[in-house]
Amino acid sequence: MARIKVGVLGATGMVGQRIIQLLEGHPWFEVSEVAASERSAGRPYAEVMQGRWKVQGDIPPRVAQLIVKECNPNLECRLCFSALDSSVAGPVEEDFAQAGYVVSSNSKNHRMDPDVPLLIPEVNADHLDIIPQQRDRWGSDGYIITNPNCAAIGLVMALAPLHKRFGVDKVVVTTLQALSGAGYPGVPSLDVIDNVVPFIGGEEPKVESEPLKILGALDGGKFTSADLTISASCTRVHVVDGHLESVSIGLNHKASLDDLIAAWEEFDPLSGQELPSAPSPPLIYRREDDRPQPRRDRDEGKGMACVVGRLRKCSIHDYKFFVLSHNTIRGAAGAAILNAEFLYKKNLLWL
Repeated sequence: MARIKVGVLGATGMVGQRIIQLLEGHPWFEVSEVAASERSAGRPYAEVMQGRWKVQGDIPPRVAQLIVKECNPNLECRLCFSALDSSVAGPVEEDFAQAGYVVSSNSKNHRMDPDVPLLIPEVNADHLDIIPQQRDRWGSDGYIITNPNCAAIGLVMALAPLHKRFGVDKVVVTTLQALSGAGYPGVPSLDVIDNVVPFIGGEEPKVESEPLKILGALDGGKFTSADLTISASCTRVHVVDGHLESVSIGLNHKASLDDLIAAWEEFDPLSGQELPSAPSPPLIYRREDDRPQPRRDRDEGKGMACVVGRLRKCSIHDYKFFVLSHNTIRGAAGAAILNAEFLYKKNLLWL
């Protein structure tokens, strides 16, 4: 089939670069437009990115030749991936939606909007039913969908099958977040080498609030939050990629260790849908005492699978475990791409 032309907003940043890298050779989508700030516009992407391309491999040759445009809604595509910084993403994404574009956003600005899906296809696909309300608000065929915060997504993937079967009522989570989550140049080396930084600005409120929307319900045209409480402590550690999280949970209904493991291992809601970026299975349980580990496990499912391990009884709540996710793939660029694939499969790109 002819591939769908897509644009990348914020194409010069780290998430934009990762989106371009992951879309190279994609069977459905083809990058036809790259957009960034006014100071980058009007020049070939390769020229703009000289010394700034930081992901593995080289810039795809076809994308390298594209002329960078400003982030205005005059791009020749239907679908745009937004990797814009949150300082500018909000109004730009709104302009594109109002102009009739579908925006799959990695930015935080619209995640908690009352008519914007905060989407993980394996978990809350039914939340896409809110899209007609959003299109009515814009008065166009455009709309915005968002993917979660890079730490929230791994947590939700681990919680979702447990919440569905047993009910989760409380969560305490400590994150050990990779350096790449801070973008480039990120955290100064003298701050993080031989160190752990016990603060990431704005991160804990997102980890505590976004899962409640994702695990909640769409009822009567409104999102209702899941009935659980999350307490998060977020840290930055000296790891390049891969967010590891230590999680303790309380359950509404009794369950054994084997029951929890079975819930994780049987969780594969997208099986058979043949989405190019969807891992099967999306959750992998490791039985070794010392897993998951970022360096050894972050690339499972081409970086799209989450890895759970060290499940054991908790002396305060019911159980505790670790979960790992690749923060720039499953937690950012790959999540936005998977969301767009799901829209395409459900015939929602051409509403």
